[in-house]
Amino acid sequence: MPLKKINTVLAAAFILFILWFGTEFIVSPETTAPDFGLPSWPSGDGGGFLIIKGIRDVVLALVLAILLVTGHRRALGWVLLVEAFAAYGDMTTVLAHHGSVATALGVHCLTATLMVVTGLLILRETRRIPAAPAAPAPQHA
Repeated sequence: MPLKKINTVLAAAFILFILWFGTEFIVSPETTAPDFGLPSWPSGDGGGFLIIKGIRDVVLALVLAILLVTGHRRALGWVLLVEAFAAYGDMTTVLAHHGSVATALGVHCLTATLMVVTGLLILRETRRIPAAPAAPAPQHA
């Protein structure tokens, strides 16, 4: 399978995963939140922050989707690299607040690292290879 197809499938999978997870945080944050990896969750008015996390994820997915659909593959590679910082940030948050190490590494770190790999693969696919210089015409003496 060509690299472009593999990269497209990987990018589409990330888009769907992030969109699904973000939507779950918006629709039912109280049932989705325990899977994030933190030991405790906000109560009362603090629960609104869970919805903000969901909106963030939906926006991240939509940015990737627009770049994929419009064919801006080089930008897609760069944005995947940048958006990986959100998942690394989630990992750091879970670890800093004494949450589940398994979730921090197995979900957030793994997701971020796979996003970096996919972004790099897309950048490799779209790299510009300089044109070979034209051979000088033979000169007759």
